[in-house]
Amino acid sequence: MSGFSPQWLALREPADHGARAPALASQVFDHFAARDHVTILDLGCGTGSNLRAMSNRLPQHQIWRLVDWDHSLLDAARGRLVAWADEAMADGGAVALRKGAHEINLQLEQADLAQGFEAVLAAHADLVTATAFFDLVSAQWIDDFCAALARRRLPLYAILTYDGQETWEPPHPGDAKVLAAFHAHQAQDKGFGPAAGPFAAAHLARVLEEDHNYRVTTAPSPWQLDQGQSLLIGELARGAADAVAETGLVPADELASWRAAREQATACTIGHVDLFATPP
Repeated sequence: MSGFSPQWLALREPADHGARAPALASQVFDHFAARDHVTILDLGCGTGSNLRAMSNRLPQHQIWRLVDWDHSLLDAARGRLVAWADEAMADGGAVALRKGAHEINLQLEQADLAQGFEAVLAAHADLVTATAFFDLVSAQWIDDFCAALARRRLPLYAILTYDGQETWEPPHPGDAKVLAAFHAHQAQDKGFGPAAGPFAAAHLARVLEEDHNYRVTTAPSPWQLDQGQSLLIGELARGAADAVAETGLVPADELASWRAAREQATACTIGHVDLFATPP
């Protein structure tokens, strides 16, 4: 899986942070409130956005294991987090950060999660997290991952899994056709088998709850974008149109009309689901 540039991740980060379901996030933080130390395993970490969103409400001493296959994103994560921190000290591959009262040990790990996650899960973690990730993997991958998670009795915090709900303003006649074609494109193999796409969050919750007796809480976490996020809206429109063009399911002239209108949209809502699951 590749194709997520640091520039795209930086553009979407404020929307990602603002969309997180606050009550569910509080459950995560309350789960670790009595502790002084926590180790977080962040899968598909990108440039470290999840750490920047969560660290200020976690225990004072933190280890973050940031895992991604894209070495350039790991390099970008290191650079962005060093710049974000109040203090940073690097010793070889290890990075120690201080942000406010929090001390953060940063471990950057390159791993191909499509080929296997057992080795990644084998090392110590108190919480596994992933942001905008599970809609890209297959239902079978989710099944296998949940089984591995349950064997180790690890909690999971999955943030911003796409749920297929989109509303653009003002409406356009091509909205439904383009969205259906976009979902068809999203179901293609992203390196993990046919992607679960909009069904990923529900599948993840069902497998953890029914097959592994996890306690699962979910909450909506939609992007709600307005004209203040016009750059992000424009990029979303162009990205969706490019994906739909690859399917051939929407005539070129209709898609061009949709793209032009959507690049100038005044608002859009993109649906996501957050999930927190703890073992029995």
